[in-house]
Amino acid sequence: MTSPSISPVFDTPLLLVEGEMRVLVAADLHLGLEHELWLCGVSIPSQTEKILERLKGYLKDISPDRLLLLGDVKHNIPRTSWQEHREIPPFLKALSEEVKVEIVPGNHDAGLADLAPMGTRIRSSTGFVLDGVGYFHGHTWPDKSLLKAKTVVSGHLHPGVRLKEPVGHPMTKRTWVRTHLKEKSLQEQYGVEISAPGMIVVPAFNDLCGGLPLNEPMETEKGPLPKIIDLEASRLYLLDGTDLGNLSGIKSTLRKM
Repeated sequence: MTSPSISPVFDTPLLLVEGEMRVLVAADLHLGLEHELWLCGVSIPSQTEKILERLKGYLKDISPDRLLLLGDVKHNIPRTSWQEHREIPPFLKALSEEVKVEIVPGNHDAGLADLAPMGTRIRSSTGFVLDGVGYFHGHTWPDKSLLKAKTVVSGHLHPGVRLKEPVGHPMTKRTWVRTHLKEKSLQEQYGVEISAPGMIVVPAFNDLCGGLPLNEPMETEKGPLPKIIDLEASRLYLLDGTDLGNLSGIKSTLRKM
């Protein structure tokens, strides 16, 4: 079997994987994020309908065989908010009427299976392999079967880069991450010798999530993912395809500015 073609969709955080079938991948929708912001005193109208229309537009243009939602479809934990109860079932139903929908649950997806309509397939949170590509959200160690894939795809990190502006405040831009898994970390976890596959980390689809600036220290625990991917050697790309170079080089350049 030939290796599938894997490419970002221009200027949007969607990944298209073309092998035996065409799979469109979106990660970190975080539907219901507005409810948490409302509890903090910030009032933003629900973005669920806008996110749905954006996805439906890409489904119409690209015509994939399936849509893979790579974790954190919903936002609120440990409970499910009234907004999520009201909006997520029709959201997933509308997508399922356009294409076969599969979901790899993320750390925010507690209770999601109860909201998903018939026909939406919920995969294991440790991921699965399709057409030789491994998929998992990133908050857990991946299933061992994923390590046999040539490429593994995750979300979870909301990757971004903070760029300095000559005038004004620094801006954080969402980025794609291309790197590889660390053989030593995998061997320590799984106890067997492993040839580490390549790795792609997908940016968050929800615009409200922004990006986690990888060129700055991480302030919160992000699970095993940062420990098992070679972040310093990773190559970062903006959504428009701009190649920013390796993360280590980005850090070095920004320190000199």
